[in-house]
Amino acid sequence: MILSIEHTLRYSYSSPVSLTPHTIYLTPKASPNQEISRYQLDIQPVPSLLFKNTDIEGNTQFVAFFDTSCQELSIKANFDLESQQFNPYHFIYFPFEAEKLPFKYPEKELSLLQPYLTQEGVTTLIHQFSRQIAAEANWKTTDFLVKISKYIRDNFTYEKRIEGPANSPETTLLSKDGTCRDYAVLMIAACKALGIAARFVSGYCYGSPLQSHELHAWVEVYLPGGGWRGFDPTSGVIVDKQYINLASSSQAELINPVTGGFRGNASSILEAYVNIIEK
Repeated sequence: MILSIEHTLRYSYSSPVSLTPHTIYLTPKASPNQEISRYQLDIQPVPSLLFKNTDIEGNTQFVAFFDTSCQELSIKANFDLESQQFNPYHFIYFPFEAEKLPFKYPEKELSLLQPYLTQEGVTTLIHQFSRQIAAEANWKTTDFLVKISKYIRDNFTYEKRIEGPANSPETTLLSKDGTCRDYAVLMIAACKALGIAARFVSGYCYGSPLQSHELHAWVEVYLPGGGWRGFDPTSGVIVDKQYINLASSSQAELINPVTGGFRGNASSILEAYVNIIEK
């Protein structure tokens, strides 16, 4: 399957402003099952300096510097990629004991996974929720991950909220509503409560009626023998070839598609548009 993706963000200002440096995460991550054949990033006004970096967690980032004032900033990423069919369940837990919860990571892996095992946001209520789902899944690791994804999809009300950070895991659990990023943060906390390393993913989901023209968020967990595997609590599924990963992080706020600011006495309006077609 060959997909063509266009993602445009347009910031309009009520009067001329000076732009601070902007960090941009709009480049797909490398994957064994996806290959980029074309990529173009267009920024207006044209940056005076533009650097392409690899960040601390292996994501591709652009950092743009500007030396002119403007009343509009436009950032457009346009790329094609081939997404191959694969079986997301095709792996073996190793050590085999990791098939059941709770499990222990091998010592060498554990030292590298610490940022994805922090207990921030993992409250008593989150622990109770996580253990309840695990018990219903007979403490089987894969069954727990599938079951909690489907539970959030089936029992929570989806809402659109373009701006602002994700709500806390407990807030989302109590309200039983939220955006995809709220669901992802809740599932991450529930996984960490059982000792499963988990991180936040920003990207796109082709074919999703909820996310057809929007950025999407989901969860990746690190499974011994299986590596990083994606689960989407918004749709209640394991991640497959429909998903395009832009960036992943232990902290959701670090991988916003665009981060930056402006200097000047002005208000701003953001317009965002995503279009994905199959060639």
